[in-house]
Order: sequence, then structure tokens, then C-alpha cells
Amino acid sequence: MRLSIFSFLLFIIIASYSQDSKQYICPPCGSACDEEIHDAPGVCAHCNMVLVRKDRSKTIAFYLQDRVEVLDFAGPMEVFSYAGYKVFTVSKTREPIKSQGILTVIPDYSIEDAPEADILAFFGGNANTPTKDEDVINWVKSQEVDYHFSVCTGAFILAESGKLNGLTATTFHTALDGLAKNYPEVDVRRDVRFVDNGKVITTAGISAGIDGALHLVAKLQGLNAAKRTAYYMEYDNWVPGNGLLLTDDNPYAEKAVELRDFEGIFEFRDGNQIRISVKEEELFAELAGTQYPLYPEKADVFSDVNSEPVFFERADGVVIGYRLAPDGDLFQKLD
Repeated sequence: MRLSIFSFLLFIIIASYSQDSKQYICPPCGSACDEEIHDAPGVCAHCNMVLVRKDRSKTIAFYLQDRVEVLDFAGPMEVFSYAGYKVFTVSKTREPIKSQGILTVIPDYSIEDAPEADILAFFGGNANTPTKDEDVINWVKSQEVDYHFSVCTGAFILAESGKLNGLTATTFHTALDGLAKNYPEVDVRRDVRFVDNGKVITTAGISAGIDGALHLVAKLQGLNAAKRTAYYMEYDNWVPGNGLLLTDDNPYAEKAVELRDFEGIFEFRDGNQIRISVKEEELFAELAGTQYPLYPEKADVFSDVNSEPVFFERADGVVIGYRLAPDGDLFQKLD
């Protein structure tokens, strides 16, 4: 009787997962598949990128100035691009700029013709120039966006435009004193990777921008989306939530799942076996010597690195196997 009741509940959970009417798109890659719409999560057959929910895709404008720090914008650009955001670059003019005097960048738009965006981002490296440019600051003030984001001394542009007044912020470690001195309305914090005020996120220097970008993905698309992005980037040093959160919008406050329930050796395709185990509070499936993370979604449903669902099944409360589709074969637990 208990098994029958559990099976019914599992059916309801699976049905709600499988009847997902949401649309999915390929992260922008410049190919024809950018225009394709999919009715289920998975991997793009053309470019092998993990599909993302269309309704969670955002448009983000990267303001770049001459001598901007490469990793300041390139790191977050990698994060946002893989997460399915549409990223475009803006500068005061469309004239080519030199990032760190090395990389030539031709902006997509100038401040005169840039389209609307959901998120506006600023970066360090010669950030003093746009800070002192009245045209640029007036443009920043005129933009109506959902979120502002900065890396390194890009925070000075936000501060000059008044976007940080009355808020808490951080910046590159050598610029903290300057930010506090020049903008006393800003509560400047040290020794934090990022500060999240809710709608305004500032990060420390260079690599910290990657942490802040992953945090914003977690806020907007869920923690699993951010973890999946970090895995794709092989960014093993990311510590989720390793910043100052001054908002109730906390993507790390999700209820913990008892992962050890799912440990064991299981059947797999073609007569192979997989070992599922817990490592550093994460669930991994090991196949042919390689470990792949599994992300908890709801109840006994997980997803893999390609957003494909894994449906664990129980009997009398004990995990007995899993399915890769709601009506697929049951791969049994062997040990």
C-alpha cells in the first residue's frame, strides 16, 4: 500500500516536470541555432550548448572604455553568454578601443544609438575617463534598467552617476580608499568578493567579477543554473554566496536535500555501472573515471550538466533506482 501511494505521488511529480510548457533557447553563439525555439531542456544539436529557458534570458549592455581591464569584462561575458544572456558592448563612440593596450575591441554601439537593456554593466581599467565625461554620466543616468553591475573600478562610474548613493559597495582593493573618500554617500566595504544591494551589484577586482556574475545568474535563473555555468567554465574556485548579501533575494537559502539517500552503485546504459556519491555537499555520478554533478530540482528529481532530468525512485522510502525519462527504463541500484 505504501509503495502504491508513493508511486502515485512520484507520478504527480514526474507529470509536473514533463509537462513543462516553457520554451528553451540556445545561448547566443552567432549561428543559425540562435533563432531556434525548443519545447524542452537539453543540448543544442548544432553547437552542443546547454539550452536555457527563454523567459529567463536577459539583455545586458557592457559599457567599455579605452584601456578597460580584459578579464574584468571577459570573465562576466563568458558567464552571461553561457547562461543565455544577450550581451552587447557600448562605448562613448563606435571607434575601436584597446583593452589593456593589447586587445582591440570594436563596440557594437555608441551611447547615441545603444538599444535598451535589462542590465547595465561597468568595468575597471581607466574608469576615471568615463567618470569625468559628462556625456557618459548623463547617459548612465538616463538608462532605465532592472539591474546595475560593476567590476573593479567600474563602481566609480556607478558612484558618479548617483546609482550607489545610500548603498553599500566594493571595488578593487587599491581603490577602496578613493571610492570612500570621493563618494561619502557610499558605504564602502573591504574584504568581500561582491556586494548585492538587491538591484545593484558591485564586485571587487578582476576575477571577482566572475563570482559576481555567477551570483547574478543564481538570482535570476536559480542556483543550479549558476552551478552548471561554473562547471562548464571549469571554475572550481567558485564558492556560492561568498559575498555580502543585503537583500532578501537569496538564491542560496534553498532547503537542503539529504543527498546520502542517493549514494550507491547503479545500473547504466549498455551494461555499464555508475557510482553516485556525495563530495563536498554535492552529488556526483562517476562514469568511466569521470565525475559529473547532479543538481537537486524537486523531491527526488535531479538534473545533470546538460539540464536533462534524472528521476530517482523509492520503495518504502529507500532509493531503488532511477529513470532518465518519466516512462523510461528503471536503472536499478545494485549496492
